[in-house]
Amino acid sequence: MSRYLRGCSNCIQQFESYYPFCPYCGQKAGNQLTLNVLFNNTISNYFSVDARFFKSFIPLMVKPGYLPKQFITGRRLMYLHPAQMYLFISIIFFFLFSFVSREKVEDIDSAIKKDIEQSHVLRDSIKKSSRNVTAIQYPIKSGLNNKDQLIMTDQQQKEVQELVEKVEKNSSNSIFNLTINEMEIDSMITAGASDEELYRKMGMKADDGYFTKRMYKQILKFFKTKSGGSILQAFLDSIPLAMFILLPIFALILKLFYFNKGRFVHHLVFTFYFFAFLFSVFSLLVIANLIWKDFPGWIMTLTMFSTFFYLFFGVKQLYGQGYILSFIKSSAISFFFLSMVLPFALLIMGLMAFMFY
Repeated sequence: MSRYLRGCSNCIQQFESYYPFCPYCGQKAGNQLTLNVLFNNTISNYFSVDARFFKSFIPLMVKPGYLPKQFITGRRLMYLHPAQMYLFISIIFFFLFSFVSREKVEDIDSAIKKDIEQSHVLRDSIKKSSRNVTAIQYPIKSGLNNKDQLIMTDQQQKEVQELVEKVEKNSSNSIFNLTINEMEIDSMITAGASDEELYRKMGMKADDGYFTKRMYKQILKFFKTKSGGSILQAFLDSIPLAMFILLPIFALILKLFYFNKGRFVHHLVFTFYFFAFLFSVFSLLVIANLIWKDFPGWIMTLTMFSTFFYLFFGVKQLYGQGYILSFIKSSAISFFFLSMVLPFALLIMGLMAFMFY
């Protein structure tokens, strides 16, 4: 058998010609690019991932802690990689959830449109009432309560005063501690006023900081579009990115509670599989709600509550501690994450969604 060196087109390493694959990177030797190579590799790689996914999915759902333990101990080719598992399932979830979120966005926009129509009717009524009380508004505010001067009883004066306050209250809205006259802003927008004029009317100053100016711009954008659904959509679109921040935080919490039970990357492996399980459950619930419009709420609540027991049995299986200690730690982890980390993340996401929608 003749021997000579050949070069790998992938890693540029030299190796003996009788090797069918490069011993350095594993690429097939002399693998010329053809249509067969292109589509055969694509299909084989897809079905390889697909087969490992189904081989991993059942243990993921019914054996808490099994997959991360297998992966950490070195059995990494039999099952789908934890990060790949998480990405694959999360993509499916957000695809399914887009059908629900689109409906919610449309409902919010429809509700806002209805409220705007009702507010226009209310404004017309308030304007008409305001003209009727203009003549008596000054003496009331000046403290003139003489019945002969006003020709009104005490009850009538009280009702007029409430109406005056209603006029003043409905003429402006307070948003993020910024009092803005919505009626005047809407009128200026209808009249075609420039953004600079609108900003000045809203109270924005030239020396305001970036955050304040950005807030004014978003408020004006909301007044122009009257679309609260777009804010919700921006919030929902930020969830995948937020999860990449929450995942290492959750792994860090595990590290704090199981400090001597492996390196940070071991806890991250468990986190990927655990959140893949959560997204699997969420996906099943979304499918159930899409198919069954009156899906019982108690089943959803029970299913969501069962995720805690999955965490409990998962840490018990992976870290090998007793039932009582595992229950205490899983309870503390859940409480800390749900009461402190998750609300803070949602608050940041909501603020970012409003600022950049």
